[in-house]
Amino acid sequence: MTLPSTTVFPSVAVVIPCHRVGPSILSLLARIGPDVDSIFVVDDACPLQTGELVRKQCTDPRVTVLVHARNGGVGAAVATGYRAALDTAAGVIVKLDGDGQMDPALISRLAAPVLAGEADYAKGNRFYSLRDATSMPALRLIGNAGLSLLTKLASGYWQLVDPTNGFTAIHRDVLSELPLERIAPRYFFESDMLYQLNQLRACIVEVPMRAVYGSETSGLNPAHSVVPFLAGNMYNTARRLIYSYFVRGFSLASLALVAAGPLLMFGIVFGSWQWWLSAHSGVAATAGTVMLAALPAVIGMQLLLSWLNFDVAAEPRLAIHPRLASRRRIAETTTPT
Repeated sequence: MTLPSTTVFPSVAVVIPCHRVGPSILSLLARIGPDVDSIFVVDDACPLQTGELVRKQCTDPRVTVLVHARNGGVGAAVATGYRAALDTAAGVIVKLDGDGQMDPALISRLAAPVLAGEADYAKGNRFYSLRDATSMPALRLIGNAGLSLLTKLASGYWQLVDPTNGFTAIHRDVLSELPLERIAPRYFFESDMLYQLNQLRACIVEVPMRAVYGSETSGLNPAHSVVPFLAGNMYNTARRLIYSYFVRGFSLASLALVAAGPLLMFGIVFGSWQWWLSAHSGVAATAGTVMLAALPAVIGMQLLLSWLNFDVAAEPRLAIHPRLASRRRIAETTTPT
């Protein structure tokens, strides 16, 4: 079928945050295909002066270099690139790291579900096949597994397999709704984005990819990142539960969540105390005492599992950007000139 000549396809912009990247950025830029209309290289006070290198040696007219006077973190650099991309006609904005671990040939595949209206946000998935997962260094594999569970709880996107992946594509109408100034500026940025997207009820899908791990040095120190990531995810979990289950809506799942905690806590604490008393006195606890400890714990666990089942089922499934675009068009046509 031949499309009418008036058909317009949304353009794609790419944002590349750079810190300690250096000359490798040039080969990465050279591999970005013609399906991308604009490229924003954000030099986050790079000590290797990546931005200046790109300005001098890259002749691609699509490339714009943005420079931070001070290092703000990868999240701050991405936010700067996002704001610049929103000033273009790009319908989808892709975030691509400058270290070469993400293949630019996959940009079209990543952007496809967003362009097709199937999702608002697409993420790469490095664990789609066993071969790809086993190619990841063991330390990163273990770290990603732990972070993934925390991020799922904090964001509400339980079906994501690789939630910490930074190879992403987002629709411009959804991006324009996000409070970029309030999203974590450093490595917690990707996880914080998921929390903010959940508050918009945005639909997220994953696209299989294969990460390439070479001689590059990751700026993310696992030992230094455990506490900030744990604290950030716990904070977002509390915010999400309060806002989603007690402010924006209230349901039987809210009641289950409220009751589960006290019942579990009472059962565990009371049962532990009675066990300690029995162990030190040599007198076995009565059946009533055992039931008084076990029953609240069992009911609390059942209520917690019931809430979890509800939360998993409540994950957003429908893209919101078609509705956002309709609202924007209506607002534009009704705004007085």
